[in-house]
Amino acid sequence: MKTYASLRAIQTDLQRGTLTCYDLVQYHLTQIREKKHLNAFLSVYEHEALAQAAQIDQKIKEKKAGRLAGLVVGIKDVLAYENHPLQAGSRILDGFTSQFNATAVQRLCDEDAIIIGRQNCDEFAMGSSNENSAFGPTLNEIDNTRVPGGSSGGSAVAVQADLCQVSLGSDTGGSVRQPAAFCGVIGLKPTYSRISRYGLVAYGSSFDCIGVFGKSIEDVAIVLEVIAGSDDHDSTVSNEAVPSYSKELSVSNSKKYKVAYVREIEESDGLQAEIRTAILAKINQIKAAGHNVEVIDFPLQEYVLPTYYILATAEASSNLSRYDGVRYGYRSSNTTDLHSMYKKSRSEGFGKEVQRRILLGTFVLSASYYDAYYTKAQKVRNLIRQKTKSIFKEYDFIVMPITPTTAFKLGEHTDNPLEMYLADLFSVQANVAGVPAIAIPCGSDQQGLPIGLQIIADDFEESKLLQFSDSLLK
Repeated sequence: MKTYASLRAIQTDLQRGTLTCYDLVQYHLTQIREKKHLNAFLSVYEHEALAQAAQIDQKIKEKKAGRLAGLVVGIKDVLAYENHPLQAGSRILDGFTSQFNATAVQRLCDEDAIIIGRQNCDEFAMGSSNENSAFGPTLNEIDNTRVPGGSSGGSAVAVQADLCQVSLGSDTGGSVRQPAAFCGVIGLKPTYSRISRYGLVAYGSSFDCIGVFGKSIEDVAIVLEVIAGSDDHDSTVSNEAVPSYSKELSVSNSKKYKVAYVREIEESDGLQAEIRTAILAKINQIKAAGHNVEVIDFPLQEYVLPTYYILATAEASSNLSRYDGVRYGYRSSNTTDLHSMYKKSRSEGFGKEVQRRILLGTFVLSASYYDAYYTKAQKVRNLIRQKTKSIFKEYDFIVMPITPTTAFKLGEHTDNPLEMYLADLFSVQANVAGVPAIAIPCGSDQQGLPIGLQIIADDFEESKLLQFSDSLLK
């Protein structure tokens, strides 16, 4: 079977009768089996997916199929799917089965998307390499000795290796965009609150966003259109109207935008030379297309990463306190009393990186350091958001790298957490500010490893962001 670049191409063949959803699912299942060594999927719902495909084929014949008929989707192991395992890549949730569907998952199913399985990720979405999963690392298909990025590494590789057409991931500090860059696919982090977080395992509640991986901007647009919008189950989700992203994408747009790029692209010593060259070439392409492009300084750049890690670990400390071995999930058998059960269940069930972040977060929330770290970081976060928003009063987009390097070797940074955290240097600003951002392919380095370009827009301007990104890929 041929590889399909978009849902539109799939649905065209479905309507012609030259393809069935059943055949499509069979193809992806074969791909998953043949590429099992990549460790992208933790569970594959073979029989269910084939049964759903047969039902949707019948709906297509009756002309009753939903908008996503023919779309085979994988979901990161942080999204609830009723009566299926949900572990967030952790042993602490051994044996746990979700009792309901996440809103995003439910909306996909309502439009006849087919869920083919749950995908590997860093434990509780904490990581930049997918090496923190309790189920082993996911491998980058281009070079199996390299990481796919994290935390949504399995979701990115599944799209990269054609194990599914689209994946849902989560992005707390770059966890959709960074693996998208490392794997050469498209990854969108929408505006915070654009998509309901109901059914998403919490890491940092004021940062977490459900994001979309795809092979085409068009697929990302229609999936966002389906899953975005208000939800009675989530009081933090926006009631802002959801545009017809897919239709607006197809409208001819000759508007010339004002684009800013950060000076670090030209001057940062920490940026891989090939990434600098590729992004500057893309900037020249943007200029040649008639857009107004200017270099800017972001004076708070040095504070973005520490602000993120102070606040995200604090929220993780609070959110992960619920995993205590009492109500569900892993419980240590080597205990003598209630206190030892709590202590041993958590120390045995959580991995080292999760324990590190819980400890950091507990420290910054402690009475002695709350004002010195947590309160101050909240104030700085507000300044970062205000400064980012002020840029959008003058410019339509900010262009910057997503990662300082291309995909690094497995194990290269595992002994030095600070090196690993620095991989998030360019990705966390969009999360701290709460604005939408996208990763699109931007060439490759001399070893054939993908380079990603990051484009950031103002709140709820995903439609404009998708249109501009699509124009750069054509």
